[in-house]
Amino acid sequence: MYTIDNKDYPCCTSVTMKFIGGKWKAVILFYLIDGAKRYNELRKLIPTITERTLSLQLKQLEGDNIIDRKVFTEKPPLVVEYSLTDFGKTLLPVLKEITKWGVEASETSKKIIKKKVS
Repeated sequence: MYTIDNKDYPCCTSVTMKFIGGKWKAVILFYLIDGAKRYNELRKLIPTITERTLSLQLKQLEGDNIIDRKVFTEKPPLVVEYSLTDFGKTLLPVLKEITKWGVEASETSKKIIKKKVS
């Protein structure tokens, strides 16, 4: 049994899923692998996510110290940029394996069709 923030988790896999579970967190993290992104960049990269959901997921990831939110106030309009923290970067091997598995599954499954995103 594992306990984080007074919440019990039955195994270490459930601890990992606490941080990256759900429909969108791993997707957001995937797009941050190659560097910082602005909020609007993430919206364009993930067009099917709602603004509310993206905001909530970013806040949760920031609260878990997975991502860093940096605000630039030098010039209007206000610019906010998100990037992986050092702790978040420890997820890179996991995210890369999830991506690798997804590529292999899409190539071997007759039910999955790869579509290009424009």
